Amino acid sequence: MANNNIGPKRLVVGAHYGLRDWLAQRMTAVVMVLYTIILLIAFLSGKNFSYEGWAGLFAQQWFKIATFVAFLALFYHAWVGVRDILMDYCTKSVGLRLALQMATILWLVGCAGWAAQIIWRA
Repeated sequence: MANNNIGPKRLVVGAHYGLRDWLAQRMTAVVMVLYTIILLIAFLSGKNFSYEGWAGLFAQQWFKIATFVAFLALFYHAWVGVRDILMDYCTKSVGLRLALQMATILWLVGCAGWAAQIIWRA
């Protein structure tokens, strides 16, 4: 009987470890770094450091979209990290691990909704 766990045709199961998750973490980190650079440029080049100045910056549609994209990147980055921690280091009980993963998903989706509400409130 041949061993199917080596070589290019190996059977892969588990938490989907590998290049896809590694790349997702790096890409979301790049998005967050780019947003941080945009914020730093806006801060360092700004002349109006009052509430009105920051409100004017966040009133622009492109800045709202950039902010929301940065939040989405943050939430996905957090999901990949928390999921991997739960799969690697937390309980061996599949039911409890699934419940913790669902709670994490619900929390992150709620945070995304709240972020959208804050960014686009009138």
